[in-house]
Amino acid sequence: MMHAIRGLARYSPTPRFALVLAIAAPVWLMSSDTSGQVIATAIIALIALAVIVDAVRIPGSSYVDLQRIFPPTVGVGDTKEAHYEVRSTWPTALMASITQQLPASISETDGPPDIMPFTDRATLVIPTTITGKVRGSFQLGPVALTIPGPWGLAKRSILYNPADTITVVPSIVGAGRYRLLAAQHRLRTVGQRVIRRRGGGTSFANLRDYVPGDDPRHIDWKATARRHRLISREFTVEQGQTVMIAMDCGRMMTQLAGDRPRFEYALASALTLADIALSTGDRVGLIAFDSTVRSYLAPTRVPGTIAAIRDALTSVTATMTEPDYAAAFRTLTERNRRRSLIVLFTDVIDVRSSRAVIALSARSSERHLPLVVALRNEQLVAASIPSSGATDEQTYESAAAEELISAREDALQTMRQIGVAVIDTAPAGMTAALVNRYLEIKDRSVL
Repeated sequence: MMHAIRGLARYSPTPRFALVLAIAAPVWLMSSDTSGQVIATAIIALIALAVIVDAVRIPGSSYVDLQRIFPPTVGVGDTKEAHYEVRSTWPTALMASITQQLPASISETDGPPDIMPFTDRATLVIPTTITGKVRGSFQLGPVALTIPGPWGLAKRSILYNPADTITVVPSIVGAGRYRLLAAQHRLRTVGQRVIRRRGGGTSFANLRDYVPGDDPRHIDWKATARRHRLISREFTVEQGQTVMIAMDCGRMMTQLAGDRPRFEYALASALTLADIALSTGDRVGLIAFDSTVRSYLAPTRVPGTIAAIRDALTSVTATMTEPDYAAAFRTLTERNRRRSLIVLFTDVIDVRSSRAVIALSARSSERHLPLVVALRNEQLVAASIPSSGATDEQTYESAAAEELISAREDALQTMRQIGVAVIDTAPAGMTAALVNRYLEIKDRSVL
Protein backbone atom coordinates (compact mmCIF):
# COMPACT_ATOMS: atom_id res chain seq x y z
CA MET A 1 0.00 0.00 0.00
CA MET A 2 2.75 2.47 0.99
CA HIS A 3 4.64 1.67 -2.22
CA ALA A 4 1.54 2.48 -4.26
CA ILE A 5 1.05 5.76 -2.40
CA ARG A 6 4.67 6.76 -3.00
CA GLY A 7 4.21 5.89 -6.67
CA LEU A 8 1.18 8.16 -6.95
CA ALA A 9 3.05 10.96 -5.19
CA ARG A 10 5.43 11.13 -8.15
CA TYR A 11 2.58 12.38 -10.34
CA SER A 12 1.22 15.91 -10.21
CA PRO A 13 -1.18 18.06 -12.27
CA THR A 14 0.08 20.66 -14.73
CA PRO A 15 -1.02 24.24 -15.43
CA ARG A 16 -2.82 22.92 -18.52
CA PHE A 17 -4.92 20.65 -16.27
CA ALA A 18 -5.86 23.67 -14.14
CA LEU A 19 -6.86 25.54 -17.31
CA VAL A 20 -9.08 22.65 -18.43
CA LEU A 21 -10.79 22.62 -15.02
CA ALA A 22 -11.37 26.35 -15.20
CA ILE A 23 -12.93 26.01 -18.63
CA ALA A 24 -15.13 23.16 -17.40
CA ALA A 25 -16.25 25.02 -14.26
CA PRO A 26 -19.42 26.51 -15.83
CA VAL A 27 -20.91 23.01 -16.24
CA TRP A 28 -21.60 23.02 -12.50
CA LEU A 29 -24.12 25.75 -13.16
CA MET A 30 -26.11 23.10 -15.06
CA SER A 31 -26.17 20.68 -12.13
CA SER A 32 -29.31 22.18 -10.53
CA ASP A 33 -31.43 19.45 -12.11
CA THR A 34 -30.91 15.77 -12.77
CA SER A 35 -29.91 16.08 -16.42
CA GLY A 36 -27.44 18.83 -15.58
CA GLN A 37 -25.86 16.68 -12.89
CA VAL A 38 -25.46 13.82 -15.34
CA ILE A 39 -23.75 16.11 -17.89
CA ALA A 40 -21.47 17.67 -15.27
CA THR A 41 -20.52 14.27 -13.87
CA ALA A 42 -19.79 12.95 -17.35
CA ILE A 43 -17.55 15.91 -18.18
CA ILE A 44 -15.63 15.60 -14.91
CA ALA A 45 -15.26 11.85 -15.43
CA LEU A 46 -14.00 12.49 -18.95
CA ILE A 47 -11.38 14.95 -17.63
CA ALA A 48 -10.32 12.48 -14.93
CA LEU A 49 -10.02 9.72 -17.49
CA ALA A 50 -7.94 11.95 -19.76
CA VAL A 51 -5.59 12.74 -16.86
CA ILE A 52 -5.21 9.04 -16.03
CA VAL A 53 -4.53 8.12 -19.64
CA ASP A 54 -2.03 10.98 -19.92
CA ALA A 55 -0.24 9.84 -16.74
CA VAL A 56 -0.09 6.21 -17.90
CA ARG A 57 1.63 7.30 -21.09
CA ILE A 58 4.52 8.87 -19.14
CA PRO A 59 7.59 6.58 -19.00
CA GLY A 60 9.05 5.44 -15.70
CA SER A 61 12.66 5.25 -14.53
CA SER A 62 13.22 1.94 -16.35
CA TYR A 63 12.79 3.74 -19.68
CA VAL A 64 14.58 7.03 -18.95
CA ASP A 65 18.01 7.46 -17.37
CA LEU A 66 19.70 10.68 -16.27
CA GLN A 67 23.42 11.15 -15.66
CA ARG A 68 25.06 14.29 -14.33
CA ILE A 69 28.58 14.69 -15.74
CA PHE A 70 30.35 17.31 -13.62
CA PRO A 71 34.14 17.77 -13.37
CA PRO A 72 35.64 16.31 -10.16
CA THR A 73 37.26 19.65 -9.26
CA VAL A 74 36.74 23.33 -9.98
CA GLY A 75 38.75 26.30 -8.78
CA VAL A 76 37.37 29.13 -6.68
CA GLY A 77 36.08 31.73 -9.13
CA ASP A 78 36.81 29.44 -12.09
CA THR A 79 34.15 28.35 -14.57
CA LYS A 80 34.11 24.85 -16.04
CA GLU A 81 31.91 23.11 -18.55
CA ALA A 82 29.59 20.30 -17.43
CA HIS A 83 26.61 18.50 -18.90
CA TYR A 84 23.69 16.17 -18.32
CA GLU A 85 22.89 13.09 -20.38
CA VAL A 86 19.29 11.90 -20.70
CA ARG A 87 18.86 8.46 -22.34
CA SER A 88 15.42 7.30 -23.43
CA THR A 89 14.23 3.88 -24.63
CA TRP A 90 10.61 5.09 -24.80
CA PRO A 91 9.10 4.55 -28.27
CA THR A 92 7.79 8.13 -28.61
CA ALA A 93 9.26 11.60 -28.34
CA LEU A 94 9.26 13.26 -24.91
CA MET A 95 9.56 16.61 -23.20
CA ALA A 96 11.41 16.95 -19.90
CA SER A 97 12.95 19.40 -17.43
CA ILE A 98 15.76 19.01 -14.89
CA THR A 99 15.60 20.39 -11.36
CA GLN A 100 18.12 20.13 -8.54
CA GLN A 101 19.51 22.06 -5.61
CA LEU A 102 23.29 22.26 -5.88
CA PRO A 103 25.42 22.92 -2.77
CA ALA A 104 26.32 26.50 -1.95
CA SER A 105 29.93 25.73 -2.87
CA ILE A 106 29.16 26.00 -6.59
CA SER A 107 26.74 27.91 -8.78
CA GLU A 108 25.29 26.91 -12.12
CA THR A 109 25.73 29.93 -14.35
CA ASP A 110 24.14 28.50 -17.49
CA GLY A 111 21.83 25.70 -16.42
CA PRO A 112 19.59 23.45 -18.51
CA PRO A 113 16.54 25.03 -20.20
CA ASP A 114 13.12 24.89 -18.54
CA ILE A 115 11.81 22.34 -21.03
CA MET A 116 13.79 20.09 -23.36
CA PRO A 117 12.44 17.98 -26.23
CA PHE A 118 14.18 14.74 -27.16
CA THR A 119 13.29 12.15 -29.74
CA ASP A 120 12.34 8.54 -29.19
CA ARG A 121 15.09 6.09 -28.21
CA ALA A 122 17.77 8.81 -28.17
CA THR A 123 20.38 10.39 -25.89
CA LEU A 124 20.09 14.09 -25.17
CA VAL A 125 23.18 16.02 -23.99
CA ILE A 126 22.41 19.24 -22.11
CA PRO A 127 25.47 21.47 -21.60
CA THR A 128 25.87 23.74 -18.58
CA THR A 129 28.62 25.68 -16.79
CA ILE A 130 29.50 25.72 -13.11
CA THR A 131 31.54 28.15 -11.01
CA GLY A 132 33.40 27.36 -7.79
CA LYS A 133 32.54 29.55 -4.80
CA VAL A 134 33.62 27.90 -1.52
CA ARG A 135 36.55 25.51 -1.11
CA GLY A 136 35.95 21.99 0.12
CA SER A 137 34.52 18.64 -0.95
CA PHE A 138 30.74 18.41 -1.30
CA GLN A 139 28.01 15.96 -2.30
CA LEU A 140 26.10 17.25 -5.30
CA GLY A 141 22.82 15.76 -4.06
CA PRO A 142 19.77 14.38 -5.89
CA VAL A 143 18.50 15.52 -9.28
CA ALA A 144 14.96 15.19 -10.63
CA LEU A 145 13.76 14.72 -14.19
CA THR A 146 10.18 15.89 -14.72
CA ILE A 147 8.31 14.53 -17.77
CA PRO A 148 4.85 15.78 -18.78
CA GLY A 149 2.36 13.49 -20.48
CA PRO A 150 1.64 13.74 -24.22
CA TRP A 151 -1.48 15.83 -23.57
CA GLY A 152 0.21 17.95 -20.92
CA LEU A 153 -2.41 17.24 -18.23
CA ALA A 154 -0.14 15.32 -15.82
CA LYS A 155 3.58 15.11 -15.19
CA ARG A 156 5.86 12.67 -13.42
CA SER A 157 9.05 13.39 -11.46
CA ILE A 158 11.77 10.76 -11.49
CA LEU A 159 14.31 11.25 -8.69
CA TYR A 160 17.92 10.17 -9.17
CA ASN A 161 20.46 9.98 -6.35
CA PRO A 162 23.91 9.82 -7.93
CA ALA A 163 26.79 9.53 -5.48
CA ASP A 164 28.87 12.14 -7.29
CA THR A 165 30.87 14.77 -5.43
CA ILE A 166 32.81 17.87 -6.38
CA THR A 167 35.85 19.43 -4.77
CA VAL A 168 36.30 23.19 -4.95
CA VAL A 169 40.02 23.88 -4.90
CA PRO A 170 42.19 27.00 -4.99
CA SER A 171 42.26 28.43 -8.49
CA ILE A 172 45.19 27.62 -10.74
CA VAL A 173 43.57 28.68 -13.99
CA GLY A 174 46.48 30.92 -15.09
CA ALA A 175 49.29 28.44 -14.50
CA GLY A 176 49.65 27.53 -18.17
CA ARG A 177 50.18 31.15 -19.19
CA TYR A 178 52.85 31.61 -16.53
CA ARG A 179 54.60 28.40 -17.55
CA LEU A 180 54.99 29.98 -20.97
CA LEU A 181 56.52 33.03 -19.29
CA ALA A 182 59.01 30.73 -17.57
CA ALA A 183 59.85 29.11 -20.90
CA GLN A 184 60.52 32.53 -22.39
CA HIS A 185 63.15 32.98 -19.67
CA ARG A 186 64.87 29.93 -21.18
CA LEU A 187 64.23 27.68 -18.20
CA ARG A 188 64.38 24.04 -19.23
CA THR A 189 61.35 21.80 -18.87
CA VAL A 190 62.98 18.35 -18.84
CA GLY A 191 66.10 16.70 -17.45
CA GLN A 192 68.56 18.56 -15.23
CA ARG A 193 67.41 22.16 -14.81
CA VAL A 194 70.34 24.43 -15.46
CA ILE A 195 70.95 27.83 -17.02
CA ARG A 196 74.12 28.27 -18.97
CA ARG A 197 75.98 31.50 -18.23
CA ARG A 198 79.07 32.70 -19.97
CA GLY A 199 81.87 32.78 -17.43
CA GLY A 200 79.62 31.96 -14.49
CA GLY A 201 78.77 28.95 -12.39
CA THR A 202 80.84 26.20 -10.87
CA SER A 203 80.28 23.18 -13.13
CA PHE A 204 82.01 22.79 -16.50
CA ALA A 205 79.54 22.42 -19.39
CA ASN A 206 81.45 22.57 -22.71
CA LEU A 207 83.88 24.48 -24.91
CA ARG A 208 82.94 27.12 -27.44
CA ASP A 209 84.51 29.90 -29.48
CA TYR A 210 85.60 32.95 -27.54
CA VAL A 211 83.43 36.06 -28.04
CA PRO A 212 84.25 39.60 -26.95
CA GLY A 213 83.12 40.14 -23.39
CA ASP A 214 84.01 36.66 -22.13
CA ASP A 215 86.09 36.46 -18.97
CA PRO A 216 89.72 35.95 -20.11
CA ARG A 217 90.21 33.64 -17.11
CA HIS A 218 87.90 31.14 -18.79
CA ILE A 219 89.97 30.81 -21.96
CA ASP A 220 91.09 27.21 -22.44
CA TRP A 221 94.67 27.67 -23.70
CA LYS A 222 95.21 24.00 -24.58
CA ALA A 223 92.10 23.94 -26.77
CA THR A 224 93.13 27.30 -28.22
CA ALA A 225 96.52 25.91 -29.20
CA ARG A 226 94.96 22.85 -30.85
CA ARG A 227 92.35 24.79 -32.81
CA HIS A 228 94.45 27.91 -33.51
CA ARG A 229 91.66 30.19 -32.29
CA LEU A 230 90.50 31.41 -28.90
CA ILE A 231 88.30 28.85 -27.07
CA SER A 232 86.35 29.58 -23.88
CA ARG A 233 85.06 27.22 -21.25
CA GLU A 234 81.31 27.44 -20.54
CA PHE A 235 79.95 26.68 -17.10
CA THR A 236 76.50 25.95 -15.75
CA VAL A 237 74.65 27.20 -12.74
CA GLU A 238 72.62 24.57 -10.91
CA GLN A 239 68.94 25.53 -10.72
CA GLY A 240 67.45 22.65 -8.72
CA GLN A 241 66.70 24.79 -5.66
CA THR A 242 64.13 24.82 -2.87
CA VAL A 243 61.02 26.99 -2.57
CA MET A 244 59.02 27.00 0.66
CA ILE A 245 55.55 28.54 0.50
CA ALA A 246 54.48 30.00 3.85
CA MET A 247 50.77 30.84 4.07
CA ASP A 248 49.56 33.18 6.79
CA CYS A 249 46.03 31.99 7.67
CA GLY A 250 45.44 34.65 10.33
CA ARG A 251 42.87 37.38 10.69
CA MET A 252 44.36 39.87 8.23
CA MET A 253 43.85 37.37 5.42
CA THR A 254 40.09 37.15 6.03
CA GLN A 255 39.43 40.64 4.69
CA LEU A 256 37.60 40.85 1.40
CA ALA A 257 39.10 41.97 -1.89
CA GLY A 258 36.05 42.41 -4.06
CA ASP A 259 33.78 39.43 -3.57
CA ARG A 260 36.47 37.06 -2.23
CA PRO A 261 38.76 37.01 0.81
CA ARG A 262 42.33 38.01 0.12
CA PHE A 263 43.29 34.55 1.30
CA GLU A 264 41.75 33.05 -1.85
CA TYR A 265 43.95 35.23 -4.06
CA ALA A 266 46.98 34.16 -2.03
CA LEU A 267 46.10 30.48 -2.49
CA ALA A 268 45.78 30.88 -6.26
CA SER A 269 49.13 32.67 -6.46
CA ALA A 270 50.80 30.08 -4.23
CA LEU A 271 49.62 27.22 -6.42
CA THR A 272 50.74 28.99 -9.58
CA LEU A 273 54.16 29.64 -8.07
CA ALA A 274 54.42 25.99 -7.03
CA ASP A 275 53.53 24.87 -10.55
CA ILE A 276 56.13 27.17 -12.13
CA ALA A 277 58.84 26.21 -9.63
CA LEU A 278 58.25 22.49 -10.16
CA SER A 279 58.31 22.92 -13.93
CA THR A 280 61.75 24.56 -13.65
CA GLY A 281 63.16 21.76 -11.50
CA ASP A 282 62.89 23.27 -8.03
CA ARG A 283 61.72 21.45 -4.94
CA VAL A 284 58.58 22.96 -3.42
CA GLY A 285 57.25 22.68 0.12
CA LEU A 286 54.43 24.25 2.09
CA ILE A 287 53.66 25.50 5.56
CA ALA A 288 50.25 27.00 6.45
CA PHE A 289 49.77 28.56 9.87
CA ASP A 290 47.70 30.82 12.05
CA SER A 291 48.12 30.50 15.84
CA THR A 292 49.39 26.97 15.12
CA VAL A 293 50.92 25.19 12.17
CA ARG A 294 47.92 23.99 10.18
CA SER A 295 49.74 22.06 7.47
CA TYR A 296 53.30 21.20 6.52
CA LEU A 297 54.69 19.49 3.42
CA ALA A 298 58.40 18.85 3.09
CA PRO A 299 59.94 20.27 -0.10
CA THR A 300 60.04 17.78 -2.95
CA ARG A 301 59.69 17.64 -6.73
CA VAL A 302 58.34 14.12 -7.20
CA PRO A 303 55.33 13.56 -9.48
CA GLY A 304 52.14 14.51 -7.69
CA THR A 305 53.70 17.33 -5.66
CA ILE A 306 51.38 19.99 -7.07
CA ALA A 307 48.36 17.79 -6.32
CA ALA A 308 49.57 17.26 -2.74
CA ILE A 309 50.00 21.02 -2.24
CA ARG A 310 46.58 21.72 -3.72
CA ASP A 311 44.94 19.09 -1.51
CA ALA A 312 46.68 20.49 1.58
CA LEU A 313 45.48 24.02 0.79
CA THR A 314 41.93 22.99 -0.11
CA SER A 315 40.98 22.30 3.50
CA VAL A 316 42.75 25.36 4.95
CA THR A 317 40.75 28.50 5.71
CA ALA A 318 41.73 31.87 7.12
CA THR A 319 40.66 32.36 10.74
CA MET A 320 40.26 35.34 13.07
CA THR A 321 43.23 34.29 15.20
CA GLU A 322 46.57 36.08 15.41
CA PRO A 323 49.27 34.35 13.35
CA ASP A 324 52.21 32.93 15.30
CA TYR A 325 55.09 33.83 13.00
CA ALA A 326 57.65 32.59 15.53
CA ALA A 327 56.19 29.08 15.57
CA ALA A 328 56.04 29.00 11.76
CA PHE A 329 59.67 30.10 11.30
CA ARG A 330 60.80 27.74 14.06
CA THR A 331 59.13 24.85 12.24
CA LEU A 332 60.84 25.87 9.01
CA THR A 333 64.22 26.02 10.75
CA GLU A 334 63.79 22.62 12.40
CA ARG A 335 62.40 20.73 9.39
CA ASN A 336 64.15 22.38 6.46
CA ARG A 337 67.93 22.72 6.76
CA ARG A 338 68.48 23.38 3.07
CA ARG A 339 68.85 26.99 1.95
CA SER A 340 65.50 27.98 0.49
CA LEU A 341 63.47 30.76 -1.01
CA ILE A 342 60.79 31.32 1.66
CA VAL A 343 57.76 33.01 0.11
CA LEU A 344 55.59 34.40 2.93
CA PHE A 345 52.05 35.44 1.98
CA THR A 346 50.86 37.85 4.66
CA ASP A 347 50.11 41.46 5.49
CA VAL A 348 51.85 43.74 7.99
CA ILE A 349 49.23 46.36 8.57
CA ASP A 350 49.64 46.55 12.35
CA VAL A 351 52.76 47.31 14.38
CA ARG A 352 52.85 44.04 16.31
CA SER A 353 52.78 41.75 13.28
CA SER A 354 55.22 43.92 11.32
CA ARG A 355 57.79 43.77 14.13
CA ALA A 356 57.51 39.99 14.28
CA VAL A 357 57.83 39.59 10.52
CA ILE A 358 60.81 41.99 10.38
CA ALA A 359 62.68 40.25 13.21
CA LEU A 360 62.06 36.71 11.97
CA SER A 361 62.72 37.54 8.32
CA ALA A 362 66.02 39.19 9.24
CA ARG A 363 67.03 36.16 11.31
CA SER A 364 66.05 33.68 8.59
CA SER A 365 67.93 35.66 5.93
CA GLU A 366 71.19 34.36 7.45
CA ARG A 367 70.36 30.92 6.02
CA HIS A 368 67.46 31.44 3.61
CA LEU A 369 66.24 34.02 1.13
CA PRO A 370 62.92 35.40 2.46
CA LEU A 371 60.43 36.96 0.09
CA VAL A 372 57.47 38.68 1.75
CA VAL A 373 54.37 39.02 -0.42
CA ALA A 374 52.45 41.80 1.31
CA LEU A 375 48.83 41.99 0.20
CA ARG A 376 47.78 45.59 -0.10
CA ASN A 377 44.34 46.52 1.24
CA GLU A 378 42.79 48.56 -1.56
CA GLN A 379 39.77 49.52 0.56
CA LEU A 380 42.07 50.96 3.21
CA VAL A 381 43.97 52.91 0.57
CA ALA A 382 40.70 54.34 -0.76
CA ALA A 383 39.59 55.24 2.78
CA SER A 384 42.82 57.17 3.38
CA ILE A 385 41.99 59.68 0.64
CA PRO A 386 39.79 62.41 2.15
CA SER A 387 36.85 63.54 0.08
CA SER A 388 35.59 67.08 -0.23
CA GLY A 389 32.78 67.86 2.15
CA ALA A 390 33.66 64.96 4.47
CA THR A 391 32.17 64.89 7.95
CA ASP A 392 34.32 64.98 11.08
CA GLU A 393 33.87 61.22 11.49
CA GLN A 394 34.92 60.55 7.89
CA THR A 395 37.95 62.84 8.31
CA TYR A 396 38.97 60.92 11.44
CA GLU A 397 38.59 57.57 9.63
CA SER A 398 40.66 58.87 6.72
CA ALA A 399 43.43 59.99 9.08
CA ALA A 400 43.41 56.63 10.88
CA ALA A 401 43.65 54.78 7.56
CA GLU A 402 46.50 57.01 6.42
CA GLU A 403 48.36 56.29 9.67
CA LEU A 404 47.99 52.53 9.19
CA ILE A 405 49.23 52.77 5.62
CA SER A 406 52.21 54.86 6.70
CA ALA A 407 53.14 52.30 9.39
CA ARG A 408 52.84 49.52 6.83
CA GLU A 409 55.11 51.32 4.36
CA ASP A 410 57.68 51.90 7.11
CA ALA A 411 57.64 48.18 7.96
CA LEU A 412 58.11 47.16 4.33
CA GLN A 413 60.93 49.67 3.88
CA THR A 414 62.67 48.32 6.98
CA MET A 415 62.48 44.81 5.52
CA ARG A 416 64.04 45.96 2.28
CA GLN A 417 66.87 47.71 4.15
CA ILE A 418 67.81 44.54 6.04
CA GLY A 419 67.90 42.49 2.84
CA VAL A 420 64.41 40.97 2.78
CA ALA A 421 62.82 40.89 -0.66
CA VAL A 422 59.33 42.44 -0.64
CA ILE A 423 56.43 42.44 -3.09
CA ASP A 424 53.84 45.08 -2.20
CA THR A 425 50.87 44.28 -4.39
CA ALA A 426 47.11 44.34 -4.70
CA PRO A 427 45.53 40.86 -4.61
CA ALA A 428 44.42 41.04 -8.25
CA GLY A 429 47.96 41.64 -9.53
CA MET A 430 49.75 39.38 -7.08
CA THR A 431 50.33 36.32 -9.28
CA ALA A 432 52.02 38.21 -12.13
CA ALA A 433 54.22 40.19 -9.73
CA LEU A 434 55.22 37.04 -7.82
CA VAL A 435 56.07 34.96 -10.89
CA ASN A 436 58.16 37.79 -12.35
CA ARG A 437 60.08 38.19 -9.08
CA TYR A 438 60.65 34.44 -8.82
CA LEU A 439 62.03 34.29 -12.38
CA GLU A 440 64.24 37.29 -11.62
CA ILE A 441 65.65 35.50 -8.58
CA LYS A 442 66.30 32.45 -10.72
CA ASP A 443 68.03 34.45 -13.44
CA ARG A 444 70.27 36.28 -10.95
CA SER A 445 71.16 33.04 -9.11
CA VAL A 446 70.88 34.76 -5.73
CA LEU A 447 69.32 31.77 -3.93
